[in-house]
Amino acid sequence: MDSTDEIKLLRARVGELEQRVEHLRVSRRVLMNLLEKVEREKVALVRHLERENIRLQRDNKRFAKWIFSKNKELVELQDKMESQ
Repeated sequence: MDSTDEIKLLRARVGELEQRVEHLRVSRRVLMNLLEKVEREKVALVRHLERENIRLQRDNKRFAKWIFSKNKELVELQDKMESQ
């Protein structure tokens, strides 16, 4: 093999390697975009769950107050019945 053939092979190999590097760059960009999308979705889900948690805590507190007032009414009625 003479030097011109060797140069042609090396140039072809450099071209292949440059192509692979470009494919890796594209793949990296795609992966970074996917990662950013997943991160945005995670943040949105966490916000939603935090709001839902606050709503549930508020509803729970309201329900507990209602149960407490009903229990108080029952105790008062029982006291009335016992005193009569």
